[in-house]
Amino acid sequence: MAVKGSKAQQQYLQYVEEAKPAKPVAKNCLRAFLSGGTICLIGQFVEEIFIRVFHFTDKTAANPTVAVMIFLGVLLTGLGVYDRIGQWAGAGSAVPVTGFANGITSAAIEHKSEGYVLGVGGNMFKIAGPVIVFGVVAAFFIALIRTLFKMVME
Repeated sequence: MAVKGSKAQQQYLQYVEEAKPAKPVAKNCLRAFLSGGTICLIGQFVEEIFIRVFHFTDKTAANPTVAVMIFLGVLLTGLGVYDRIGQWAGAGSAVPVTGFANGITSAAIEHKSEGYVLGVGGNMFKIAGPVIVFGVVAAFFIALIRTLFKMVME
């Protein structure tokens, strides 16, 4: 058994580094940009439908648009399509709200065999909980900074 930092271990790590294939960073960035942009384009299209067909304002169309995009993310995850998109797109499919919906739905589907409460509910919120807490805490601090900034400027 090799001791940490031994010559054999260093040689092995050097061999692994040399044998590793190069990461296609430019290709991955392009795919993420195209897929994330396409998802956002679809979201913009949905928002325009709410504005033009249902006569929402720009402000009131935002919430139903997000709800539709979440629904689409959940539906595509349930059908197994979003995972294939994610394989090709990488981070481009994870960043928009559909990626969040995919993460929650995937956790729920994966743990369905453990029951609806402890399996689906419990594991679904392992993903959602930290995101929601971070969002609330970040919003609080941003609002606090903005309020303090306004007080100083007045």
